[in-house]
Amino acid sequence: MENKNNSRREFIKKSSLTGLGAALGMGLALPACSQPVFNADPSDTDKILSIKPRYHRWHVDPGVEWLETNTGYANLDWKIPMVQTAIVLLDVWQRHYIKEPEERAEEIINNKYLPLLAAARKAGMPIIHAPSSSVAVKHPNWVKLVSNDELDPKYDNWPPKQFINLSGPYQAYQRPFEPREAERMALPELTFHPKVLPAKSEPVVANGEELHRYCKKKGILFLIFAGFNTNACIINKDYGTLQMFNRGYGVVLLRDCTTGMESKESQPTLAQTNNAILLLEMFGQYSLTSDELIAGLPA
Repeated sequence: MENKNNSRREFIKKSSLTGLGAALGMGLALPACSQPVFNADPSDTDKILSIKPRYHRWHVDPGVEWLETNTGYANLDWKIPMVQTAIVLLDVWQRHYIKEPEERAEEIINNKYLPLLAAARKAGMPIIHAPSSSVAVKHPNWVKLVSNDELDPKYDNWPPKQFINLSGPYQAYQRPFEPREAERMALPELTFHPKVLPAKSEPVVANGEELHRYCKKKGILFLIFAGFNTNACIINKDYGTLQMFNRGYGVVLLRDCTTGMESKESQPTLAQTNNAILLLEMFGQYSLTSDELIAGLPA
């Protein structure tokens, strides 16, 4: 009888890079320059963004044993029409109810966002603001591409709504009441950080469907994310990295322009933040630093 482990290894050895990449969910470099450009200012269509996005390489070099400890990072070399790319500023709030992530975010905004946004705006790179819908719909730059009716989830009868809400016979599965939750809810309403406000006609989107429709309208294929929190909204929101990647977009996270919510154990090394970034780099998405993006902007 054939050894299953041996047959699996033989399959891996015989698989091509493309085939194995597909099996692992790894995204390959998109042929950006061959894509059409829609609704672009003629003066911007020849501007090229030059970046070297980082990813985690599951492969090893010939002659190297195929072990996790022998894998590592690699970089691609992308030349992208700038009109097909946008920076997405996701949930860049003016506060956080936990002290440390608020302090880290404030430092990142002051030291990274300000020079990044100044350089991007000077180069004419598109910038999209993606706060929650409750904030987006109040801003004059809201693009208004999706109605509330279109977003109403069309649930069938399973799971039961009472289970989804953990009400009725399912109340016992709720998390315990936190006595300071009322204090948290009494904090000022979340809104844009005062140093990262939408400028001029920069679009504001309320949800993932609206971000998708705006990108389709403008011919945008690549989304470069910055925002908070890395291990929460950045990966979980419907306008976040994973959902937009699943829609087919090229997704890059600016790894020095984000921070996550840490635990007592993870806080000293920012393990939750770093692991969330690595998760994206391992499975089809990429990362850059803000300095690398700035260096790649057209003069």
